[in-house]
Amino acid sequence: MDNRLQLIKITSWIGIGGNIILACVKIVLGLISGSLAVIGDGIDSATDILSFLIILFAARIIAKEPDRTHPYGHTRAEPIATMIIAFIILYAGLELFKTAFSKLTAGTVSDIPSVLAIYATIISISGKIFLAIFQWNIGRRTASPMLIANARNMFNDILISSGVLLGLIFTFWFRSPFIDPLIALGVSLWVVRTAVKIFLENYTELMEGVEDLSLYQQIFSAVKEVPNAFNPHRTRIRKLANLYAIDMDIEVPPDLSVREGHFIATQVETEIKMKIPSVYDVSVHIEPLGNTEDNEKFGLTEKHF
Repeated sequence: MDNRLQLIKITSWIGIGGNIILACVKIVLGLISGSLAVIGDGIDSATDILSFLIILFAARIIAKEPDRTHPYGHTRAEPIATMIIAFIILYAGLELFKTAFSKLTAGTVSDIPSVLAIYATIISISGKIFLAIFQWNIGRRTASPMLIANARNMFNDILISSGVLLGLIFTFWFRSPFIDPLIALGVSLWVVRTAVKIFLENYTELMEGVEDLSLYQQIFSAVKEVPNAFNPHRTRIRKLANLYAIDMDIEVPPDLSVREGHFIATQVETEIKMKIPSVYDVSVHIEPLGNTEDNEKFGLTEKHF
């Protein structure tokens, strides 16, 4: 866990430095060149800086040990931080949309941007490619939804900047100042789409769910590997950052001793951890074989999966 958090912090600082440079370059050159699309692209990079600061703050919370009020630890700070990032991205996208739309409807479109706008966009694409690939690799390595969300945002930024570049080329080609705010409008919609996607992906985790349902099949398969372990049911998985907490019931022959039942439960736990390495904890409840309880409403059972 310590090594994971250290990688997240290092990646965040690199992202902060890179986005400060990119945001300054794009906003300054966007203002000088008179390109609203480039300014909007620079604002998007500025929101990335805030996103990384949130990641650093969340990493400090995640590093705290479990306590009396947080027995599962503080890993939920990660999806919460990711949701905050999504709202920041959403706000930036809506503000850019409002500005671009008002310019088009009010007829206050400025002159054709200067060639500096193209240079700013080329710099942006180059920098974002490096940051996106770097973040994606570290995000996958650490299984960090925060870094992966930011990496996806960076990949979107590459597409956005490429769209801005294409729009600028058409602006110069057709000598039309209306193309630039139209591109800015498209950029804003893409930014909003990214925010909604990140929100929906993290909503599942915050609501105690998991998207990878194959994990349940791996758990049921692990139980089959253990002699005298039957009918895995009431199986529940919750995601804690890059780890999984698993609760389940199994049935064992009713004539076994408590010690023997406990031994089977520990074997089930071991088998699950072998099949799913990123396990935080496994809680196994033992029941006599053939036991039926009508009030068992929660969790998944192999035969009903």
